Amino acid sequence: MMKLSTFGALFMLIALLSIQSGVSLRSQKTDQAYVTLLYGDEFLLGVRVLGKSIRDTGSKKDMVVLVSDGVSNYAMKLLQADGWIVEKISLLANPNQVRPTRFWGVYTKLKIFNMTNYKKVVYLDADTIVVKNIEDLFKCSKFCANLKHSERLNSGVMVVEPSQSLFNDMMSKVTTLHSYTGGDQGFLNSYYSEFPNAHVFEPSLPQEVRKSRPVPPMERLSTLYNADVGLYMLANKWMVNETQLHVIHYTLGPLKPWDWWTSWLLKPVDIWQNVREQLAETLPGTGGGRNPNDELLVKLLFLLPLIALLFSYYRSFLQTRVFCRNSLFDHIRHLYYKIRSNGYAGVSSSSTFNSATHLKVPAYLGGVSIIMCFVSALVALAISLSIVPRQVMPWTGLLLMYEWTFTIFILSFGSFLHFTYSWGKMTASQVSVSSLPESSDYEFGKGHQRQGSSCDVATWYYGLGMAFLAIATPSLPCIFGITALFARLGFVVAGGIILASFMTYASEHLAIRSFLKGFEDRDATRARSICV
Repeated sequence: MMKLSTFGALFMLIALLSIQSGVSLRSQKTDQAYVTLLYGDEFLLGVRVLGKSIRDTGSKKDMVVLVSDGVSNYAMKLLQADGWIVEKISLLANPNQVRPTRFWGVYTKLKIFNMTNYKKVVYLDADTIVVKNIEDLFKCSKFCANLKHSERLNSGVMVVEPSQSLFNDMMSKVTTLHSYTGGDQGFLNSYYSEFPNAHVFEPSLPQEVRKSRPVPPMERLSTLYNADVGLYMLANKWMVNETQLHVIHYTLGPLKPWDWWTSWLLKPVDIWQNVREQLAETLPGTGGGRNPNDELLVKLLFLLPLIALLFSYYRSFLQTRVFCRNSLFDHIRHLYYKIRSNGYAGVSSSSTFNSATHLKVPAYLGGVSIIMCFVSALVALAISLSIVPRQVMPWTGLLLMYEWTFTIFILSFGSFLHFTYSWGKMTASQVSVSSLPESSDYEFGKGHQRQGSSCDVATWYYGLGMAFLAIATPSLPCIFGITALFARLGFVVAGGIILASFMTYASEHLAIRSFLKGFEDRDATRARSICV
């Protein structure tokens, strides 16, 4: 009975240790593994896509993800459902006092050198993707990495032969060896100081030849196993044969492939997005890399602007008691009379500005309107970028961004124009009736305007013009087939200048028009329809 009790206690202890470490005894199937590291849920989608890309190459080796306390239970369940072996680890403190804030826990990556339950591991950062089978990397020596153009190794892709003594030696030197980055990569460059002199790893070398020579302490991986998107950006092409690439590394800081806006800047992100779209629905609502929480938020973000615009139009209807019912022919006829009277009809005319001066339009109104227009546009864009989830699909993110930007701009700048209209009516009460132009054509056109729809054709022209330019500006590189990042940015800047010029022109004239309308309507008792 005592033996049975002792055996039971021992079994419970082993099970408890297995749960605490995050790996069950039955999880490990091979003595070689692919490993990545996850500090928080932000990189969760990257790990999912990485795992999918590894499995797509036909690999059957273990895939292990080391997760810290910042990773949610849901994320760990999802990774396990995807086929990852999830191992919880504690973070290693960064001993460097001078370092980027985001490097506070990066020394944890050194724990892969202590994964002694595997004979060899291939480490891949969460922002990498495998595009061709990399099983040959397990033939690499005790330590392998890629040497970048700065003559320093990059720790985003490494082959490691774990060793307890090696790990202990590293831990004894973390406070003494200099790190040029303030993180793990700088430390590894100091620890493997002779790495630039290492021979290049030759995966096609016959096994007999490999066994006949001494095992090198380190070998250098070619660019094919760590193709840097940053280098692609500079030349708009890979420095090697694209068909021979094995691993792509998205190293450009904030431009991670899971951020929806990155797809509109970097062509290589298309490869990552294609794999993302094929992710299986291992947990409900996770197919295609979707997040169930984001899906609900996306639906709300899509509906709220429409509701806001409808509510705004409904309020204006209650105030005016009339809808904009006129036909296209009425609008054209109205435009014809405005042209005959040399008034405003989509573009400014000298007679209108002379009238505006005569009617004491404030000299600073145009400048204030321009400022309000650009402030409204910038605030709308900032709010849109902040509320749209970062990891939605590229088209979804773009459409939501435009929808919210246009809605906020319309409501904010439209409120300013309404204020200007009211300002004109208040000013009119202080001006005599004789101050109005007395041209018969003007009166005829004005009378027609009162009888017809007050839906301002010019306002639609200006509004649709700004909307068209706002959409066309980021689309120019796609229209002309430009894929280079700097060329794309150049086209966007050029389009932005045109957009800014048009916004300057339109905002000034819209404000003056609103003021003049208010002035004209000082005695008006008729109902006006308001077109948003």
